[in-house]
Amino acid sequence: MRIQGLQKLTLLDYPGKTACTVFFGGCNFRCPFCHNAALVTGVEENEDIPQETVLEFLKKRKGILDGVCISGGEPLIQPGLDEFLKKVRDLGYLIKLDTNGSFPERLERFVEEGLVDQVAMDLKNSKEKYGQTIGLPKFDIRPVEESVEFLLEDPVPYAFRTTVVREFHQKSDFEQMGLWIRGARKYYLQQFENSGGLIQDGLHAYDEPVLFQALEIMKHYVKDAEIRGI
Repeated sequence: MRIQGLQKLTLLDYPGKTACTVFFGGCNFRCPFCHNAALVTGVEENEDIPQETVLEFLKKRKGILDGVCISGGEPLIQPGLDEFLKKVRDLGYLIKLDTNGSFPERLERFVEEGLVDQVAMDLKNSKEKYGQTIGLPKFDIRPVEESVEFLLEDPVPYAFRTTVVREFHQKSDFEQMGLWIRGARKYYLQQFENSGGLIQDGLHAYDEPVLFQALEIMKHYVKDAEIRGI
């Protein structure tokens, strides 16, 4: 397993819970605006953190932390992730999974096996612009569609989220995304931030008024929609 980061405390990644975040290296997407690009393109150069080190940390934080966020990269590409989640669960922790939604079978299995308490799935863009937005023009969007359909059945608490980038998102895209996830439990618009070391240079955030216009569009389809990052 390629565990390549551990944030020992977060009050934001697991809403309503005190948690830590475990970052896994490797991803099947190449989103130009990825804020964790080192976990996508620099996996071989990064140092792995032994699984045992993370589990020992969690043992010491029992009663202090409520949950563990599983993030990346894309965690669902990791071999043996289910066994790791079982060990985390045996320690008494709640588990939140961050995913790009491209592995619906694994997502569904982990939820049905009770290994995940909450899911945050990235909704990168409208269907017609998905491949462009994730840096894979020929990407087959059907697995993402399956994950969206699964979560819309409300099998577990979940939220969809979109990082908004001026070069990739237009008003019409939010209309299309809203129709796609109509009636979803929760949706977040996330302001793009250039943290440095992006996969593609020359990307920009929208001004706040544009974000609020996008929010109003999404609220027509998802009542519980918010903006993050401003």
